[in-house]
Parts: sequence; C-alpha cells; structure tokens
Amino acid sequence: MKRRNFVKLGTLGSLLYSTNLVSCVQQDKESASDADILVVGATPAGIMASIAAARLGSKVILTEYHAHVGGMSTSGLGKSDIENKDAIAGLFKEFTGNIKKYYAGKYGAESENVVKCKEGYYYEPSVAEHVFREMIDAEKNIQLLTNHRIEKVIVDADTVKAIEFIERTKSKAVTLKASVFIDATYEGDVFGLAGAAFALGREGKGEYNETHAGKIFFDYNDKVFLPGSTGAGDKNLPAYTYRLCLTDDPVNSAVLAAPPEDYNRNRYTKYFEDLKEGRLSGPKVFREGHGYYSAHFNTMVRAFSFAEIPNRKFDVNINPRPLGFPFPEENNNYIEAGWEQREKIFQHHRNLVLGLLYFVQNDTEIPEAHRKIANQYHLPKDEFTDNNHFPWQLYVREGRRLKGKYVLTENDATYMESGRNTIFNDSIIAGEFPIDSFPVTKEASADRKVLEGYIGLLPISPYQIPYRILIPEKIKGLIVPVAASTTHVAYSTVRMEPLWMGLGQVAGVAAWLAVMQKKMVGDIPVEMLQYKLLEYDQILTYFDDITKEDMVYKAVQFWGTKGFFDGYKCRAKEPLDAQTWQQWDELFRKSLGVKDAANEAGTATTVSVKQFRELLLSTSDSSITKQFIDNKKQLYTQRNETEPVLRGEACVMYYDIYFGIKNGQKLNA
Repeated sequence: MKRRNFVKLGTLGSLLYSTNLVSCVQQDKESASDADILVVGATPAGIMASIAAARLGSKVILTEYHAHVGGMSTSGLGKSDIENKDAIAGLFKEFTGNIKKYYAGKYGAESENVVKCKEGYYYEPSVAEHVFREMIDAEKNIQLLTNHRIEKVIVDADTVKAIEFIERTKSKAVTLKASVFIDATYEGDVFGLAGAAFALGREGKGEYNETHAGKIFFDYNDKVFLPGSTGAGDKNLPAYTYRLCLTDDPVNSAVLAAPPEDYNRNRYTKYFEDLKEGRLSGPKVFREGHGYYSAHFNTMVRAFSFAEIPNRKFDVNINPRPLGFPFPEENNNYIEAGWEQREKIFQHHRNLVLGLLYFVQNDTEIPEAHRKIANQYHLPKDEFTDNNHFPWQLYVREGRRLKGKYVLTENDATYMESGRNTIFNDSIIAGEFPIDSFPVTKEASADRKVLEGYIGLLPISPYQIPYRILIPEKIKGLIVPVAASTTHVAYSTVRMEPLWMGLGQVAGVAAWLAVMQKKMVGDIPVEMLQYKLLEYDQILTYFDDITKEDMVYKAVQFWGTKGFFDGYKCRAKEPLDAQTWQQWDELFRKSLGVKDAANEAGTATTVSVKQFRELLLSTSDSSITKQFIDNKKQLYTQRNETEPVLRGEACVMYYDIYFGIKNGQKLNA
C-alpha cells in the first residue's frame, strides 16, 4: 500500500475511510443485488442500521411486517428505558434530540410538553413514528417496504443470498437480494429461517455458571432467592404483553364501552387476592419514570404502571409483580408458529390487555373508588388511528437468541464493587440497564411474594458488548443486532430499545464496511469498525469521569477495549506513571502484533513528555510518528518537555499512531 503523509491528525479518519475503502466499492458493486444491504424489521434497531449504512453511501432496503415503523417505540413504549444517560450515545441521541426539537417547534421551547418530554426521552407513540419517518425519509439511499412478511431465506454454501417475502396488501411474492443482510426482528426470524444455531428459552444455572439462570423465585425487593428456585433450564420465555398509551383528557378519550371478544372476568379475579395481601401497594424503592402514582397505590389501578408523557398521555405498562398477572405462558409456541397462528396470538394478547382494562374500569366487585380512578384513563383518539387506538406491535420481550461467535452471559455484566467487568477487545457499545425479566410461568412462590421467573431490576455494572455476539457461528452474510447471542439472563439487560438502536447503528456501519471491503460481515477488521463508531460518538467503554467533549475521549474509549483501564475511571488529566506506561506500551505493541517489550519502567514515578516522545520515535517509522507527536504531545496545556505526559495525551498519541500504522505504516519489530 502506498505510503501517505498525514499533515493533520484530524484528517486520518477521512483518508482511512474515503480514500481506501469507498473507491473499491464504487468500481465493483454487484449489479445482481437489489441493494447493498437488506434490513429486515423496521424496529428502532433496524431503522438505525438503515440510516447508518445509508449515510455512508450504501443502498439499503428496509422491510417491515406492519404498515407502521418503529417497533415498540411507536407502539406504546413512550419512554426510553435507560438508567445511565451517559452510557449510550450515537444515533439514539440524535433520535431523542429530534423528539425534543419536535415538541419545542410545535409547542415552544419553554412549553409544558417540552418539560414532559424530558430532553426527548419521553414521547407520544405518534411523535416517535413521525420522527423515525423523517429520519428515514431524509436518506435517499433507503427504500422502505412496509407490509412485507418474511417467508423464506435462501442460503447457498452457508451464505445468505436472498429473502422471499409476501407483500401483505396484495398477497404478492417478492424476492430481494443483497450483499449483506441484517436481522432486526424481535423474533430472530431471518437467522431462524436461514438455519443458524439459536437458543430458545432459559439456560440451566450450570450451563454458563450464571447465578440467576433457570427456574427462579426472586424477591425483587430484598434481592434474595426464595424456596423453590432450582436453576433448571426450560423452553419458557418471559411473558408478552401490549404496552398501552392512555390519556386523561376527556376530549381525546376513546372510551372502552364494551369488553373485548372472548372476555372472561375469571382471568383477572386473582387481583383481588393481590389487593388484599398488599401486592398492589407502592414500591419499596422509587425509581424515576417507573409509573409510581400514590393515588394508584393499594387500588386495582396498580395492575398497571403509569409514566407521564406529553399531551396528557401516559406510557402504561402491565405491572408484573401481582400474582394475578395473567400473561405468562400465553406466548407458548409463538416464536416458531406460522403467521396465521401468530396473528391469533396477537389477537389473544390484545384481548387480554383490553380485558384487564375493562375489568378494572367496570367490574362491580371492584370498589367504586378504584373504578372511578381507572375511568380517568382511556385510549387516545389521536393515537393508532387505523387500529382502533390500540398499538399494533406485540411486546416480544424475548424470542430466539442467536448462538454467535460469543455468548454474552450474566457474568459479563455482573455488578462490580471494584474493578471492571469483562473487557472485550472487540467491544462495540456499552450496556447499562439492570437485569430485568418479566415472569416466565404462572407459578407463584410458596410465600406468595412473586411469580416464577421475575427478576426485577437487578443492578449491574456498565459492561462492554463484543461484536462477536452479532455474528452467527456458521451462517455468513448476516448480522443480528436485536436477537443477539446472549443467555436468557443477559438478554434481559440487552433488550432495551436505546441499546438496540446503538446495536443497529453498529450493524449498519459493519454492513457498510463489509460491502466496501468485499468481505463477509464477520471478517471485517474490528478496529476499523470501532474507529468509525467513535466518529459517530458511539461509546465503546463507559467511564464515569470523562465526557465526549474532552479532546481525548475517543482515544480513551478505544484503548478501554484493549485493557488500558481496570476500572471505570480513566483519569485522563493525571500524570502517566512509569509502571502504567510499561503496561500500556506492551498492550499497544501487542495490538499491532509486535512481541518485544518497548520499555522498562525503571525507578521513575512519572513519564515526561520528552521520554514518551523519544520512545515512540524509536519504535515506529518516524515519518508518520513525528508528525503525530509534534501535533499532540501537549494536548491539554503547553508545558516544558521535562514535565509529565498526561494519561489522556498518551492515549491520543497511541491512538493516532496505531491507526496510522494500520493504514499502511510498519512498526519496527
């Protein structure tokens, strides 16, 4: 490869990606394909995958089963489930920013609706779909095909070649080809039909040595196991529901005047026992945005959990803590059912949800005061206007889980009092949401505290997610950002739309890179993927003492995947001590395939700017290294060269030299 001179450090990325890679693809696109990339499932992950790839120049087709896009984020899940807003960025932050802009533009920057949208993290379903549609429509490289039902995946020599669909409104068969395929469905339908290995149900406790695996009764208040927990694996999945959007605005209310089809009040009468025994009381620990209204405590309305969103509306979840919760096991056989049977399961769950709402509002055995509260809330007339004001997307909390090149487990996300949990060389995003699984079966614990399988908000430490969990073991040409390779327990922290948006962005960038380099998506150079993700403000490694505004942020993120840091503080502005210098330099050289140690720690307590500069000049081709060092040797402040180099400055110099060498320079071995 021809050597290039890099005049400015800031030009490295554009040279790396525009000069070397884009030119290859512009000359060699496969004319037989309908698109470079085919994304199946216009979930938030599928949308972000499409946008990421399209903005990089790939031709993308995005398909969706429903007539609407946005998955759960436009079907009642009116808030972004995220505990640490500093741990997830990228296109997700663009989405929340667009939500806030919408409310500010329509109602005014100081309006009540802007306050209620909480920086764009809370929104009405119709607004979320409007924003997603605008983001899709802005990309000329995306072709959106709604009402497309996947039927068959065509595989040749373990490589996905095409996918067959039925266009639902016309019952027309459609076959689409692409170079790379992205499975963004909640169910994992593409890799399931392609013949990839997958898991369905719960692993036993011993399979991956996970503390909370298998059959479990877990006290969500005191975080302790209850009698009857065996840890045995099974084929059961967390309960599915629908997520409701309700309003307390009488003018906008579509009142449920009659019960749904096949209504049976006996499905809900166990809630009377919950009320009597205190399981409809307030929570032991209050958490922002989790639907805690004191007026609802110790009433039948606590069968639901309310979170306020703009325009007098509420994101309404079904409270999983009462023993009367009727939804576990009602999703049996859904994942591997045919589409006709799936539609019946959709309708059954719709009836269960509407039946519960009708029961709480109308059943004469319920105290009148409770019914009066319940009758303040109704389906909004201006939401889901083509579906009788009811969401179209079933809340599929877990389906198939890919068996990929790595299986993420509970142990990779375990809470750490000190130190850092698993460090992945191929980390592509940070996870942060607690372990949180809905009940799995209808069986109650012997002490009548909880339904089996429910794990409520078990704290974790922010964790790295490796690229390998998105890549099937054997099936090629396919990447899976939603139903990724995890255990059941680990999936319950991964399965949040903000994180899925980030994983979708990863999938889109990776697919683009695979097309550019004419490689299988599982064979792309991960460090190039990481570099590009950092350009998009993705977070590869979470630290609690630095923000993206810091000029060393990207470098610290990258080296966090290579083992530079053993905790959640990078201490970027502290002097680099000699021992750490030796450790970092060995990791730096190892990452480049150079085995010899570069320096000895000696007796010095810190490393000067001059010492660090001389070492780098002695171990790499000076034609590129000198320019990097001269530009970045004193990144934070101008200092005498005999003063200590700071940890963040060292990371930046390593970062720029690393990618300069990867782009054509050779380190002296």
